[in-house]
Amino acid sequence: MSENVIITMIGISTLLGATGLAALLWGVKTGQFDDQSKFIDAARFDNEEELRDAVMMEEKRKARKKKKEEEKKKYMPAD
Repeated sequence: MSENVIITMIGISTLLGATGLAALLWGVKTGQFDDQSKFIDAARFDNEEELRDAVMMEEKRKARKKKKEEEKKKYMPAD
């Protein structure tokens, strides 16, 4: 193979690797891999009532988190 082909292959593979790394870091930052309790919850909440309770608890947790974020936005330090 000629040098140009090898340089092109190295450049493209580096670009693809950097793109994959950026996608992985984005996924970690945005919480795409934070489903730690999926299989545990499936075993623990095996009937409708318990599943409904788990969903309500999750919604309450999200509401608290959203409220906390809104409070942070409203905070203004003294001059």
